[in-house]
Amino acid sequence: MKERELSQKALDILLKSQRDEETDCLIYDFMSKKEKDPKNKKILAKMAADERDHAKMWKSLTKKEVNPNLKLVYWYKFLTIIMGFTFVLKLIQSGETTASSKYADIIDEVPEAKKASEDELRHEYELIEMLDEERLQYVGAMVLGLNDALVELTGTIAGLSFALMNTRIVALTGIITGISATLSMAASNYLAERAENNPNAMKSSVYTGVAYLITVALLVLPYLIFPEDMWLGALVTMLITVIFIILFFNYYISVAKDLPFMKRFLEMAGISLSVAAISFVIGILVKKFLGIDL
Repeated sequence: MKERELSQKALDILLKSQRDEETDCLIYDFMSKKEKDPKNKKILAKMAADERDHAKMWKSLTKKEVNPNLKLVYWYKFLTIIMGFTFVLKLIQSGETTASSKYADIIDEVPEAKKASEDELRHEYELIEMLDEERLQYVGAMVLGLNDALVELTGTIAGLSFALMNTRIVALTGIITGISATLSMAASNYLAERAENNPNAMKSSVYTGVAYLITVALLVLPYLIFPEDMWLGALVTMLITVIFIILFFNYYISVAKDLPFMKRFLEMAGISLSVAAISFVIGILVKKFLGIDL
């Protein structure tokens, strides 16, 4: 390739792009080796090869060796294992769009950037096509379990907190209620899916039950950590946990399925906290009118 003098702007863009391509190559390669679906595996392998070619092309222009961002590689590997490849690919997809727009600024000076830009755009469409992850097929089941657990358990625990004023008793009640509700919700989901002739009814009920049970564990945990008389601290911690669960889940869904984040977050948080407030008041009234003093 013919050597040329590059402006500082073009050099900076190419050096950053070179590092990004080296980084993405390692991430796609990891996903490709981990992915079991043949179609997804093939596309990811092709994308890894494209990123590697782009990195070599930029290196031929910058004449510099650039190391990949290993921290980002390890972070995305971790996210792939925990959150699934769909979530990670959507995050990378936003980076692909940014890279494509940056290449447009230097096409006149570096014509090779035009092909790279077209490749990046093609990657976006390929990413969209390949998003067929099992866990996303059961988002409805997870939402059902998560929503029901948040609303039911948040209200129950908030009401019991003032009525009982003992973290251990509240935790015991929450665990028993939570496990019973988990089994009931999973069974109800299974029967509903079976009625709809869903061949994956059992798997759907498992996703619902697991989402419910994890939520129960997180909500009860503060009452197991705090001393018996610090029920108010445990209640506040539980409510903060509720907000973080809702924040995390809605962010995951908004990225993985391109859904609006803020509206869904505010709606779910508003419902859960409103139920908790109402239940807390009910706990106060019940304790007062029944004359219970523990």
